[in-house]
Amino acid sequence: MEKTIQSTKIVSGLILAGLVLGSVFLKGYTSKGTAPEKVVAENKPAGIPVDGQIIKSGSLSEEMTVSGTLMAFQEVSIMSELNRKVISVQAKEGKFVNAGALLFKLDDADLLAELEQLKQQEKLVTLNERRLKDLVDREAAVQQDYDQAFTNLKVLQSKIEQLKVMIAKTNIRAPFSGYLGIVNVYSGAYVSAGTSLAQLTDNSRLKIDFAIPEKHANTLKTGDEVKYYVESNVKIHTARIVAHESSLDPKTRTLLMRAIGSNSSHELLPGQSARLTIRLNTSGSALMVPNQALIPSSQGYSVYVVNGNKAEIKSIEIGQRGASLVEVTKGLASGDTVITSNMLRLSPDSQISLVKLH
Repeated sequence: MEKTIQSTKIVSGLILAGLVLGSVFLKGYTSKGTAPEKVVAENKPAGIPVDGQIIKSGSLSEEMTVSGTLMAFQEVSIMSELNRKVISVQAKEGKFVNAGALLFKLDDADLLAELEQLKQQEKLVTLNERRLKDLVDREAAVQQDYDQAFTNLKVLQSKIEQLKVMIAKTNIRAPFSGYLGIVNVYSGAYVSAGTSLAQLTDNSRLKIDFAIPEKHANTLKTGDEVKYYVESNVKIHTARIVAHESSLDPKTRTLLMRAIGSNSSHELLPGQSARLTIRLNTSGSALMVPNQALIPSSQGYSVYVVNGNKAEIKSIEIGQRGASLVEVTKGLASGDTVITSNMLRLSPDSQISLVKLH
């Protein structure tokens, strides 16, 4: 009987010990199993993860790109004013010549002979005028005779001067310094008045003609600087506006303007097309936001801004657009933080979690 009671106590003790151990084991398992869930709950974002950018005011220049044409500062076609034979060609193709340099000489032999004849006649007429003047002073001749002699002298002198002008025209000179183009005539050729003998170009400076839209007609002023480049040269050149047309082109509603720039290196050629960058307006307090932050709608544009831990939508008005940024003219203030990612998941007053701030 005593053995049975003792055995029962042993079994009961073993069962109790097993229950205690099992309880401890289960408690430890549960603690280990629930720990990751607690960590996840602590690291889980409170709202929609988004990126943001703080808006700051800065300088902004509004620019416009237009096409233009380069022209020589001075360019003329050298022509003869007389119908005569060319007896000498001093012009050298492609060479630089100074103003006043002799380029072509025309035959003037007959003109020189006629000039000599008139000079001899002038001597005789001058003697006659002086003799009659002396007689009139002594009242030995009438005033009318002297007046006729004086008039004859002046007419003859005028013919001499006229002939000298014609002789000067046989010496065709460079009207300004520049480069000669292709020479079209040679010694022995007979040329008529108006015949083009060569082209003379002064491209030490260049004119650039370009047209701007009507809305900017009053924006650009004489003296404003423009920048340009040509297809054959990536170098940026500068020029200044010197004039514009007095009225718009009624067909295109554009205003023709002219700028002049230096070309001392002669690397640019008249006739080349140019791409001009024109600065229209400059603002020192422009607000720029990334293009991806814009939300377009039928009413315009809006953006989400950070308001505490919530997303707030604001309507805005935009100005100049660039490749990656757009100017906000109304609706935002310097220091606002706009949301730049995950906008499709947002709605007004959505809970957000700011992951990255620029």
